[in-house]
Amino acid sequence: MNFMDAVKSVYSNYVGFHGRARRSEYWWFFLFYLIVYGVLYTIDLSLIGYPALSGIFALASILPSLAVAVRRLHDTGRSGWWILISLVPLVGFIVLIIFYVMDSQPGVNKHGPNPKGVVAAAADAVTGG
Repeated sequence: MNFMDAVKSVYSNYVGFHGRARRSEYWWFFLFYLIVYGVLYTIDLSLIGYPALSGIFALASILPSLAVAVRRLHDTGRSGWWILISLVPLVGFIVLIIFYVMDSQPGVNKHGPNPKGVVAAAADAVTGG
C-alpha cells in the first residue's frame, strides 16, 4: 500500500473499527498526520499565534486515527481494547509501538482475513502469477 492509498483508505473507513489494517496503512497514515499537523501548527504559530488550524485537524482526525490503530491491533491478533494500555505512562506507549511494528498474523484471525494475503492474491490474479 502506498502513501495516497493509505490516507484514502483511513479516511474512507474513518469509523471502521472492524477488520484489519496492514502495517503500511498505519505507518503511512501516521506520517501523513505528522506532516500535515506540523505544517498547520507552523502556519498557526506564525500567522495566528495559537494552534487553531492544527487543533481543528487534530480534532477531525481523532476517529480515523483511533480506527486505524484498532484495526492495526486486530491485524496482529489483539483486541482493540489494547489501545487503552497507552494510558500507562511510558510503558504503554512502548508496548503499543511494539504491537504496531509487528508483522500481520498470517491467515484468517477472528477479525477477518489477512489484508496482505488479499492484496497479494489480487496482484497475482492481475499479473497471472
